[in-house]
Amino acid sequence: MIKDKRIIVKLGTSTLTHSSGKLNLHRMEKLVRAIADIQGAGNEIIIVTSAAISVGTAKLGLPERPKELKFKMATAAVGQARIMHIYDTLFSEYNRTVAQILLTGDNVKDETDSKYLKNTFEALLSMGVIPIVNENDSVSSVEIESGHHKVLGDNDTLSAIVARLCEADLLILMTDIDGLYDSDPRKNSDAKLISRVHEITPDIEAMAGGAGTVHGTGGMATKIAAARIALDAGFEMVITNSENVENLYDIAEGKPVGTRFIGN
Repeated sequence: MIKDKRIIVKLGTSTLTHSSGKLNLHRMEKLVRAIADIQGAGNEIIIVTSAAISVGTAKLGLPERPKELKFKMATAAVGQARIMHIYDTLFSEYNRTVAQILLTGDNVKDETDSKYLKNTFEALLSMGVIPIVNENDSVSSVEIESGHHKVLGDNDTLSAIVARLCEADLLILMTDIDGLYDSDPRKNSDAKLISRVHEITPDIEAMAGGAGTVHGTGGMATKIAAARIALDAGFEMVITNSENVENLYDIAEGKPVGTRFIGN
């Protein structure tokens, strides 16, 4: 297995939850085992996680995702606690230690804050800890929804920013689709998977659709935005389907899985 790489794994809402919004514990168990194994081979791993609002909605027994800002923020706080508890429990089974890092746009935009943040990541990784990152929706949603100082706003972008900050070698976006297609595979059975992308062109941007699942905020457009950051910063990025957790091993080995964004 490949080793000595710094790998960011972004786990989207559709990856982590059922259609009900509750955590998909079976898939999470498989993901944690694979990630722990890849780290055990000698790689450094950072996870960027989604689903705080969705999981909080389910935990609180709400009939639907809140629409009012203050309740979204409160629900995110509940969901984040639930997600981290599950991560800590599952990773402990494989003798791995995790840490929680919650970010706002100011943390990554401010030069001093980003320097301290990078040092924190470096310290955690040097101790063999797996940092688990999410946007701090309980304090940053005002910025996100108002558009003021909007830096993050979706975890595809967040994962790319973290990868750039930490000088990662590889970013893996795990989602509910195999990769980037030349048209929407849900509507066109003849859609073709694009296996490699070396440049974000207008044609590539045109292939990106709209929003993601009902419980998530991302879509292919946000993944293309993340890919632009990756190519500009010089690290590789792969979009892959989370239904096959074994894809993580193949991607880490450089095998052709999903859509790989790689510079010329």
